[in-house]
Formats: sequence, structure tokens, C-alpha cells
Amino acid sequence: MIGVVLFGSFFVLLLLGVPVAFALGMAACVSLVAMGGFGELSIVPNVFTASVASETLLAIPFFILAGVIMEYAGISRRLVDFAHACVGRRKHGLAIVVIIAAFFFSAISGSGPATVAAIGSILIPALIRQGYAARHATSLLASAGSMGIIVPPSVAFIIFAVVVSDYAGVSIVRLFVAGIVPGILLAAALVVASLFLPRTQPVKVAAGAGAGSGGGHGGDRGDGGDAGSPPAGEGAEAAASRGLGASFGKAVPGLLVPLIILGGIYGGIVTPTESAVVAAVYALLVGLLVYREISPRQLYRILVTASAQSAVVMLIVGAASVFAYVVTVNQIAENLSDALLGLTGNTVLIVLLAIVVLLIVGAFIDAVSALYLFVPIIAPVLLEAGVDVTTIGVMMVVNLALGLVTPPVGVNLFVAAGIAKVPLAEVVKGIRPFFAAGLVVLLLVAYVPELSNWLPDLLGF
Repeated sequence: MIGVVLFGSFFVLLLLGVPVAFALGMAACVSLVAMGGFGELSIVPNVFTASVASETLLAIPFFILAGVIMEYAGISRRLVDFAHACVGRRKHGLAIVVIIAAFFFSAISGSGPATVAAIGSILIPALIRQGYAARHATSLLASAGSMGIIVPPSVAFIIFAVVVSDYAGVSIVRLFVAGIVPGILLAAALVVASLFLPRTQPVKVAAGAGAGSGGGHGGDRGDGGDAGSPPAGEGAEAAASRGLGASFGKAVPGLLVPLIILGGIYGGIVTPTESAVVAAVYALLVGLLVYREISPRQLYRILVTASAQSAVVMLIVGAASVFAYVVTVNQIAENLSDALLGLTGNTVLIVLLAIVVLLIVGAFIDAVSALYLFVPIIAPVLLEAGVDVTTIGVMMVVNLALGLVTPPVGVNLFVAAGIAKVPLAEVVKGIRPFFAAGLVVLLLVAYVPELSNWLPDLLGF
């Protein structure tokens, strides 16, 4: 009965347009009152504060801060310029630039929407200028941004490791390493899908022109912009090589960020939480001293932006923890797990059922909320079916990454559509080939566990 009240009130509140965090908290409070009266509400502040006070979760606000600083410092623009110098002059090269730039920035921000916001204002207009339809340009950017929760450092992997610890042990470091191969596979699948995008006009790019010139929060410096025509007597290949070298030199500080973060973690020098602090400090030094696109006056705006984004995530974490407390106390997860196992003992069908459930869930709620709600239900079932915990984590995160581009509540879709000023319905029409590509990767990850376990096993994690 409490389970019906809990989930029923939650979905009713969602349908009424209540934000997910408040829907979770309100549904949990209604269920607590139904369990034992208003006195049960005294447990809410204890559970809420205990969940957000976790030392492991401290990594989340610092990774968010690092991502915001890098956006203001112009690092995202320079990564775009470097990717454009590498492949931008090829047929469909700019579409590939989108995916490469999103992959690199995903290794910095750990967030899908943050990745879309960081590079979208630069690349969506560039795609449209090269003849791509606005809906295709926007949907490509939204899909590429979904790598933000797969490629390490990933906020979603941190949440999964915390929630699944009650059922099976897995380190955040192992999950980070396990996400590398699936992230590369998703990038490759999106590249293949992008090759079939129609264009209304041929590519026209001046020699040395970068896709990301003039963007970013730090001012229109144009470091990666049009380098002009090559000097007389200089061949096109020499000019291209010179442009590649220049863009690489400017992108080096940004390219070092994932190496510093992941190298420190994998080398055992720092914990994931400590690496997030190192990333934030390093990004600040780059913005202040190297690129000089961050002024002391901007620090307040950066801190406010990062604090607002962190507050949203931590509010969801706290509310979802209260919701999960009600689920645990009433043994709702155990009952649902037993019911799922009672349907079939076939591992293939159980995994497929989990995929379908998460695809539906991801269309309505964000990844953090979904992990808190469904890891206690799905993880025990898959563990009982013989699926290892690393594969479960990667499968769930890839699954929920597709939720970022699935209507009606695909966050990446809203962010990209807002940047491009394209109606959401148009973006949804353009998302189909990229969603299909992601679905292929999801099935591979779910049914070929070596894709998740090979690299962490090889490196000894």
C-alpha cells in the first residue's frame, strides 16, 4: 500500500509539472505521514543532511565548478578550434568536430547539459552556416553532449557507486575506467550517424578558419579564428600544418585537464574528490594566468553559477535519499526485485527488461534521481541473474545518457534547443538517427560485459 502511495504520488506530481526534486521529497513526505502520522516527518532532515554530507559526493560541486571555470576561461573554444584544425576541412568534418569537442569537454565537466552549454553556442551556428538543417545541428549537439555522463570523470558513476554500495562493492575509479571504452564506442557511433546528415550547400571554409572563434564568456579574443590566406608561395598543406600546430599549442592547457584529473586518480596520487579540487584550482590558474580571459571581477559570477548548478544536484540527491529511505524501510525494492525475478529466470530477458524500464524512466526524470530510485530495484535483480556490478553500472549510465535526449524531459534537448532557438518538436525529429546509434551501443554494453571490464581489469583496478 505504501508503495502505491509513494510511486503514485510521485508520478502524479510529475504530471502536474512539479520539479523532480520537489516531487521526490513531497511523495516521500506523504508516504511517511501515511506510515505513522506527522511525527514520521522528523526523519526527513536527518536523512537529507546525512546524504548530502557524504565525503564522496563532495566531488560533484568541485567538478561542476571546474567545468564552469573552463567555460569562462575559453578552454571549450580552444578545444573546438583544435578539433576543427584536425578534421574540420573534411566532408562532414564539422559534424565530427562536434563529437570530438563534446568528448573532450565531457572528460572535463562530467555533465551532459554542461557539455552542451559549453560548446553549443559555438558549434550550432557553425553547423547551420555549413548547410546543416537547424534541427540536425541541434540534435547532433544534444546527442554528443550525452557523453558527458559516460566519459570520466562522471557524476553519474559517483552516484551509482554510492547507491550500489549497499548491495555490492565497486570503486569509483573502476567505474571511471570502465566508462572509457563505452564512451569511445558512443562517439564512434555518433560519427557514423552524422555522416548521413543532409546538407543544403557545400562546405566553404577559408584556409585556417576555426569553428570556435570569438565565442566563450571571456571576451571575443578570436584566438582560434580566421588565420587568413596562406602567404604567397606557401602550400595549402604547410598552411594547414601551421594552423594545426598553433591551435594545438593554444589547446594544450585544456587538453591537460583530463590527464591531470584521470592520471592523478588512476595513479593513486589523489582520490576522485581530491582530483575535483585539483581540477578546479588548475582551471582557475589557466583562466587567470595563461589565457587571461578570467578577471577577478568574474570570480563572483563563476562561483554563483557553479553554486546554483551544484545546489540543484544536491537538492535532488537529498530528496531522492529520503525517497529511497521510504523504499528501504517498507522493503519495496525487495518486493519489486522478487516480482521481476518471478517473471523469468532468463538473464537475457532480465537485462532487456531492465533496459526498457530505464529507457522509460530516463524519458521522465534525470539520471541522478533515476539512479537513487532504481539502483535498489534493478541492481539486486541483475546481480542475482549473474551480471557483474561494473557492467550494471555502465549499462545503467549509458541507458540514462539516452534519457538526456529522450522527450518529454530530455535535459540536453532543452539546453540545445534554447541555444539554437529551435522549437523542441523540430529537435526531437532530428534526434532519431543519433538515438538509434546510442541504442546499438547500449545493447553492446549490456550483452558484452568485456566492453566494460576489459580496461579496468587490464589496468588492475
